[in-house]
Amino acid sequence: MSGAQLGGCGILGVGIWLAATQGNFATLSSSFPSLSAANLLIVAGTFVMAIGFVGCIGAIKENKCLLLTFFVLLLLVFLLETSLAILFFAYTDKIDSYAQQDLKKGLHLYGTPGNVGLTNAWTIIQTDFRCCGVSSYTDWFEVYNATRVPDSCCLEFSESCGLHAPGTWWKAPCYETVKVWLQENLLAVGVFGLCTALVQILGLTFAMTMYCQVVKADTYCV
Repeated sequence: MSGAQLGGCGILGVGIWLAATQGNFATLSSSFPSLSAANLLIVAGTFVMAIGFVGCIGAIKENKCLLLTFFVLLLLVFLLETSLAILFFAYTDKIDSYAQQDLKKGLHLYGTPGNVGLTNAWTIIQTDFRCCGVSSYTDWFEVYNATRVPDSCCLEFSESCGLHAPGTWWKAPCYETVKVWLQENLLAVGVFGLCTALVQILGLTFAMTMYCQVVKADTYCV
């Protein structure tokens, strides 16, 4: 039970740290402007901490209601994660298509008032991954209505270098570049997912075992 609380506290802490130190680094999505890494971690951390708190109190007090609530909530989280994983692998192509369309819409918000987070996110991604645009650097041509790209697309950064010739820009598409990077780190993600699932299964087993013991104890007392 305390493991869930510690895990939730850690996730919440990272989310708060990101919000405080990287507040301007928001989402790349135009459809979900509040969907940032910091916000997701804060929500997930708070929820996991709440579940862990319920389980911890239920175990200490040997309260059937709280133990059953903990079991049901943890089971729902486990089923939700499993469903999302299955849907992701089943509809990978459709997700890819939708994601690229949404990201291209987001490009039109680049550099506009109130979208500092999105602007910073694209700047960091294009600089760190040495890429330009979603599927091609020409994606930016539609944004500017001209043959130019943001300065973060330049092989060698300089003021207004995005106005120079295409030969001075990164050619790799950001979507595929980031996707390849994620695939290369898929093993680490898979190990983390399996460890998380194992902890959840152990939590479910422990909660149900303790619940049954409390029920038996109450029966014997009667």
